[in-house]
Amino acid sequence: MSTPPVAKQKVLIVDDEDHILELARLYLAREGYQIEAVRDGADALRRFGQVKPDLVVLDLMLPNVDGLTICKEIRRQSQIPIIMLTARDDITEKVVGLEVGADDYLTKPFHPQELVARAKALVRRARLEPDQIKVIRAGGLEVDLERHEVRCGTARLQLRPKEFDLLALLARHPGRVFPRNELLERVWGYDFPGYTRTVDVHVQQVREKLTAAGIREPAIQTVWGVGYKLDGVNRP
Repeated sequence: MSTPPVAKQKVLIVDDEDHILELARLYLAREGYQIEAVRDGADALRRFGQVKPDLVVLDLMLPNVDGLTICKEIRRQSQIPIIMLTARDDITEKVVGLEVGADDYLTKPFHPQELVARAKALVRRARLEPDQIKVIRAGGLEVDLERHEVRCGTARLQLRPKEFDLLALLARHPGRVFPRNELLERVWGYDFPGYTRTVDVHVQQVREKLTAAGIREPAIQTVWGVGYKLDGVNRP
């Protein structure tokens, strides 16, 4: 009996610039991804529901519906990775994108090979490898890699991919202090010097979700001038 072919992972690209669409389509298709491309913000939401992609590459400035609005709506429906594209090297704009749900961003103009590298890293992290440990336990905290959720007693919460990866890394090494630059490299998969605000934003979001779920310990503690650690694991 022949083995059925493996389904291609799907990428939805949303951008109103034809040359960006074509470059992204060409380079990602070369890596074996199935590409869906749209130029309009309103059409992007419709296609998202139809395509059910594994990754979204989303321009910030779009006609009819802007990228931030689309990102928020996708986050209401799904936790799939989102790469935001921005035409300006504006830190505030990037932070807002991360806060509303983007997992990564690229500033135009960018090299398509960098887009491919980041896309592959995000999709790889969003999918559980068969030989990986299924659940990370740190004190009363359970980070379920297969279900992509965090549990503590009866409390349950779901995190976006980067938030989940961040908490999973800290939970694997409770009590260890991770400098921000190391968290950038290990969670985001690339070195991004000078923009540790990315880590701070995601830590704050994880803290808020843990608090909202009633999970007080273990907790992510700030080590001033250094970085973060998961604390409270060994407390009674």
